[in-house]
This record gives sequence, structure tokens and C-alpha cells, in this order.
Amino acid sequence: MPKVLVIVESPAKARAISKMLGRKYVVKASMGHVRDLPRSQFGIDVEQGFSPKYITIRGKGNVIKDLKDAAKKTDRVLLGPDPDREGEAIAWHLQQILNLPDDAPCRIEFHEITKPALEQAVKQSHPINRDRVNSQQARRVLDRVVGYKLSPLLWHKIRRGLSAGRVQSVAVRLICDREQEIREFQPREYWIITAHLQSGRKPFEAKLLSRGKEKIDLEDESAARNVLNGLQGASYLVVKIISRQRKRRPQAPFTTSTLQQEAAGVLNFPVRKTMQIAQQLYEGLDMGKEGAVGLITYMRTDSPQISEQARQAARDFILDTYGPDYVPSLPPVYKSTGRAQEAHEAIRPTLAERSPDKVKSFLSRDQHRLYKLIWERFIASQMNPAVMDATTVDIQAGEYLFRASGSVVRFPGFLKVYKEKEATETVLPELHEGELLTLVDLDPAQHFTQPSPRYTEAALVKMLEEKGIGRPSTYATIIETIQSRGYVVKQEKNLAPTELGFIVDDLLKDYFPQIVDVKFTASMEEKLDEVEEGGTAWQSIVEEFYQPFEENLEHAERVIENISLAEEQSEEKCPKCGRYLTIKQGRYGKFLACPGFPECRHTKPYYERTGVSCPRCGGMIVERRSRQGRRFYGCSNYPDCDFSTWDEPSPHNCPDCGNFLVYTGRERRLFCSNCNKKFEEETAPDENRT
Repeated sequence: MPKVLVIVESPAKARAISKMLGRKYVVKASMGHVRDLPRSQFGIDVEQGFSPKYITIRGKGNVIKDLKDAAKKTDRVLLGPDPDREGEAIAWHLQQILNLPDDAPCRIEFHEITKPALEQAVKQSHPINRDRVNSQQARRVLDRVVGYKLSPLLWHKIRRGLSAGRVQSVAVRLICDREQEIREFQPREYWIITAHLQSGRKPFEAKLLSRGKEKIDLEDESAARNVLNGLQGASYLVVKIISRQRKRRPQAPFTTSTLQQEAAGVLNFPVRKTMQIAQQLYEGLDMGKEGAVGLITYMRTDSPQISEQARQAARDFILDTYGPDYVPSLPPVYKSTGRAQEAHEAIRPTLAERSPDKVKSFLSRDQHRLYKLIWERFIASQMNPAVMDATTVDIQAGEYLFRASGSVVRFPGFLKVYKEKEATETVLPELHEGELLTLVDLDPAQHFTQPSPRYTEAALVKMLEEKGIGRPSTYATIIETIQSRGYVVKQEKNLAPTELGFIVDDLLKDYFPQIVDVKFTASMEEKLDEVEEGGTAWQSIVEEFYQPFEENLEHAERVIENISLAEEQSEEKCPKCGRYLTIKQGRYGKFLACPGFPECRHTKPYYERTGVSCPRCGGMIVERRSRQGRRFYGCSNYPDCDFSTWDEPSPHNCPDCGNFLVYTGRERRLFCSNCNKKFEEETAPDENRT
């Protein structure tokens, strides 16, 4: 029987596809890219139209030999890497290595790993899309130009080991600019007065809105006191009630960036973790008797569109499960933003009937949580809107006007399924115009305006997408790179620039303004899209960028003086040479190193001190990280003392047993680390830091 060789990127993907295609097909994995630019040299011939020099990636020799041997034993070769630029480039490199004809219909594309999708892909095999390959090649060459040429400048002028990137540098700038806004922000004081009222025995709240028709702005305590004095003895009368019905529509199915944002907010997943788990769900997991099954469609997409078959399957499921009231008469249509690739689908389950409960026993906890999020968002996107009764009540108190707002869900619609994003609704008692209310209390509260918060990973992803920087498939790598280079650190969930990050960002802004210019980088992404669409030659884009960049580089080499980074000195001495160790920022966070490098190469881990003593040996409790990156607290005398706790130590000690109290839960409640006695922050014992 004639054999067909199918080559994909990963072994997991190969195993799932092999079971679906049958004995006629031999499925093998290329283990990602097989060729790339060399690491040890520039690898681009500028004089010959920026021609790239590709070499076999180290360690891939046996993989390539295996693929060549398999190709000789089969009658046909089909290349099935992911359906995007990177996947097209992998397919093209495989075509070159296997000596397949340029016009051979060897490329197959599928957006989900299911038997129908694979069979359809085989039927619709086609030649490799060279425009898409050229777009990836242009991106790779541009990134090599920036990285290979600019990184050595940073080594010479600041310190070794640094790097600059065409997209990562813009991400660092966004984070640095936000930090500068926060530092320069001047808070403004304001006050809010809340009236706690009752209708009969039913309490509710109303906020001070205006004095007559003039909106009131309470700038300080004196202004708030003047209002409170004016309200003494006032009656609270309902003067106007406006009720209206509004519809809350479901959101579109997930794209890569919206999945990353939602998984961060709902599941507390870092962007990298979201993409790793989504890859597992896409490539296929063992479903028992059903075998290996791809549970979701391709997870790198910027399109919210879905196929007609998937839409109809969702409508059938909704009708059978929730009834006709939940099925819209016309299917919802979601429009793409920017230059989305319409050939792609949104991220959705491959089978609408495969509910999260049905697959739970086959998935890990995190796989199930992410699949549940994707499944619910998709099903909800095809349901009727929720119907809300929104009510606004104006209450007159002397010359002042208060306002209360609330709503009631009259028909849940899509909220029946997608509950994670459901807002907490304030329910008002039944009120009537002309009704006299009972005042329980007037509560004046001081507030201060707040600066824009630091970016979380999810917020940075959203900003990069809005600005057109990079592509959703690259966001995880960008965020990982700027942290590994020491330009940005994660504090709790927020991304904060380091001193090194500010220094590199300032240097790039002064001497390479285009590299960190948001609009320029976004326009470059548009040009790369034009290459993929066949409208622009990729070499012209690289040449347009290269000439001014080379001039800026020569100028910077001449005029920039060496920048010395002030290093924080620790209290510990080097056991080898006696110098005081300095605190350095490395790829995996801070560490202690001898300043005598390279003569003395002594290093050791650095741990943040908590100021709390170990209850066992009296040593210092320090913050540490597990192998999975989870934060915990342990004794600085480890391994001689193995005391540790997941809970953050507080500065308070328990009055009963003397052990330190710890913060637990989101509300950071205080418990004794030994006897579990509960305390309120206000009543906790006095600070007792050592």
C-alpha cells in the first residue's frame, strides 16, 4: 500500500494525528525548526540583498536524517506545521532539506486536530505560500539586525549579557513610561458623601451628586463638613425614578490576546503558562476510549470568526441544553480588529458537546480550568443577550441631590453559561416617587486620585495589541525576555522597570529613537503584513530600516561614554577573597556575586529578608522560590534549619505562643503560624521586628 509521510512540529501532535489518519500515513515530528541563522555570526549578506545564511540547528542532525529516510520510503510528503508565518517557514525549510519541488502541493493546513479537519486538509493540499515565508524571513532578518548589531553596543557601554530587540525594546519603553507617570503623579484629594437610607426596613445607599443642578466637587474635609452641616435636619425624598431595560451582549470567542488577558484575570495564569496549556489542549490529550483528541482549535489567532459548522453545532447544543429562549434568531457576528487573518478561526472547542464536565477526569486541574474558560466563552458567544432592568433614583435632601443606581437580571441569557465576567448587581428596594426615606447615617470618606497602575502581564498584552506591536503569538516570549534580561521585574503581579531597564531605555530613546518608537514599530508590523499579502518585496522593507539604523549605530559608538551601573552592596563578605558581595540582577532574579570578577567568581543566591525571626533557631526568615516559581518563606540557615511556610510572615507575634503571625488569603487575614489563632489587623499585637 502506498505510504504518505506527514511531518508536523511536535511528537504529541504527531501521535494524535497518526491515530486519526490511519495506516496509510506515517506521521513524524520535526521538533520545531530544523534550520535557522547561525548563533556565532551575523548570518546575513547585506551586499546580496540581505540574503540569510541558514544552517542546520545544532542537535537536529538525527531528526533530519530520520525524516530523509522516511521520505525515501514513501510516495508522497505532506508538511503540516502550524497555520501561521512561523509554521510556513518550518514547512519551507523542510521542503528545502527534503528536496521537494518548489511547486509541489505538499503543504496542508488545519486549525483543529480532528479527523474531519485532517481529511479536509489532505484533500486541499497546496504549494507552500512563499509570501508568508518571506514575511517570516523579513521579521527574522530585522530581528537579527537589531539584536546582533545593537546588543554589542550595550555590552561595551553598559555591561555584558544585555540585549536589545525590535519589539522587546518597545515593551520596555511602555513599562518605563508608565513608571515615570507614576513617579510624577500628584495625587488630588477628594471626598465622597454616602447616605445610608431605608425604605421601610430595606437599606440601600445613595451618593451625593449635586447642589441643585450644579455637580458638586468636594476637594477637602472642610468642603465635606460644610455639606454635612447643610444636610442637618434635611428630609430625604424620592423625586425621580428612571427604569429602563438594557441588554448585555456576550463577548466574542477568544483570540490569543483576549485568552491571555482573561486567563490572567480569572485564573491568575501568567501569559507563558496560558500558551503552554493551550498548546497541550490543541495538540491532543488522551480521552480514554476515544484516544488522543485535540480539544481546541489553533491557539495563535487574532480573528474572532468561527466556521459555519461550529456555529450551528453551538446553536444545536444551546437549544438542547438551555431551550429556545437562549438561541438568538440570527447568529451573532463578531468583527475583527486591525489586520486580523480572517482565514483563521477564534479559539474554540473542537466539539461543542464536549463540555468541561465530560473531559474533567482526563485533564489536569489547570488544563480543565483553561478548557472550561474557552468552552464557556465560546458557547456564551452564540447565546442571547442578558436582559437587565436598570434603575436610577434621585433623592432630594434640602438643596442637595443624591443618586442611587441598581439593576436586576430579568433574563440571564449568556450569563447562564459564562459566569466569570458577571458583574455584581446592586439590587434596590421597591421605591416610589414622593416617598419619604429614613436616614440611617451620613458617611463622609476621604479619597485621593490614583495614578495609572503598573502594567500586569495581561494589561501589557492588551496595550501591545492596541498599539499594533508584535503579534499575539510573540507576547509570551516578549514578556519572558524583558524579565530574563533584568530590564523588568515582577512585583506581586505588576511589571516594574529596574534601574538597568531605565538606563537601556534612555539610551535607546536618545540614539535609536525608531527602535523604541511605538508608531514606527506598529507601521513595521503593517509592512510585514503587506509582504504576506504579496504587496511588498521583503528586501525593500529591510533595506529601508537598515540604512538609518547603521548610521545611528556608528554615531552611538563614537559619542556614548561608558555607563557605570551603581551596584548595591550587601553586608556579606566573599568567603574566598573577603570583598563585600554585591547584589546583581540576573536572568532568574537577584543573586549575590563577588565584585572581584573575573579573578573571583564566587556567587550565591540572594533572598529578600522579611525582618521576622525563625521560631525554631532564631535565624532570619527570607523569601524564597520553589522550582515551579511559587513564593514561600524559609529560614536563612537552611539546610541546617528546614523551617518553611507558604504564608507571608507579618511583623506581629502571637501573645499566646510567641510565634509570628502570617497573612493568609486575598483579604490578608492574620493567623498565628503555630496555634492558628485569628486576629484582626487593628487588634494585632504591636510590631516586634528584629
